[in-house]
Amino acid sequence: MNQTRRILITGGAGFVGFHLAEALAQNPGNQLVLVDNFVRGRKDEDLERLIARPNVELRCLDLTEPTAIAALGTGYDELYHLAAIIGVENVLARPHEVIRVNALSTLLLLDWAAQGGTRKFLFSSTSEAYAWTQQFHPLPIPTPEAVPLALTDLKNPRSSYAGSKIFGELAVTQYGLMHQLPFTIVRYHNVYGPRMGFEHVIPQIYKRVLQREHPLKVYSPDHRRAFCYVSDAVEATIAAMRRTEADGATVNIGNDRAEVTIEVLTGRIQAWAQSTAPLEPVPAAHDPIARRVPALDTARALLGYEPQVDLETGLDLTLRWYARAYGATSC
Repeated sequence: MNQTRRILITGGAGFVGFHLAEALAQNPGNQLVLVDNFVRGRKDEDLERLIARPNVELRCLDLTEPTAIAALGTGYDELYHLAAIIGVENVLARPHEVIRVNALSTLLLLDWAAQGGTRKFLFSSTSEAYAWTQQFHPLPIPTPEAVPLALTDLKNPRSSYAGSKIFGELAVTQYGLMHQLPFTIVRYHNVYGPRMGFEHVIPQIYKRVLQREHPLKVYSPDHRRAFCYVSDAVEATIAAMRRTEADGATVNIGNDRAEVTIEVLTGRIQAWAQSTAPLEPVPAAHDPIARRVPALDTARALLGYEPQVDLETGLDLTLRWYARAYGATSC
């Protein structure tokens, strides 16, 4: 017999939130409520199919409003708090909103959770939390969760996102300890896949390939990233919620075997799209970390997690989706 769970996912119309909801909805014993304000989330055919399921409900709410929080009701078994303003373009254009939305929604949800809103609180953080540590001492690569977190130039708008997530981790930890509320913090590292939006590196490169940019600009070509396909991230996220070994822990989620330079990534996208345009290296102005690779010892030990999708397979699945979105498959 399936165990019945009431599950709340904030940011449920967004990238990871949608894929998480899609995976959880396969079990009819899971009763899902998805919350989104559609500032970044998409109400598309994929979401319409998901919310047509009898065990999935969508609510359009602004989680910075106390009345919206009250409308959620109480007694959920699981809260996956994924809602946030993210993306370099958003962070650079409106850092004050990044801070307001990310911090205020988290605080209001914590007050709600402490009063019986949910039995467990999962908070989604980011590899960006490590971005400024290297200003003080060498950042170990792969990077473990225990390295100190730091902020340096508070006038740099990019610090707004890292700062809001570091604050969120602090708030969740202290509320959880004070109110004996089980919690887990996950730090996502370069999660990618279908329906991730159009502001991220993979769809951006692919779009410029289709537009026949010549030469094809490659921003920070020597920077290295370890890309994690979204189904692996979802599997780890559910394990982080449901394994009691992860209670109170902070866990990196990523794929330490899928590290690649941006130049090589661009070449693979070109090959998939059958493009032969020459590459033009261009420095990126806003990225403080040249190499991002998560240490996954904690995830392996506490969650039994092992990424399954290699970069070639994940790129193929992702680019097939974006080929349909962009209305083209090759140059």
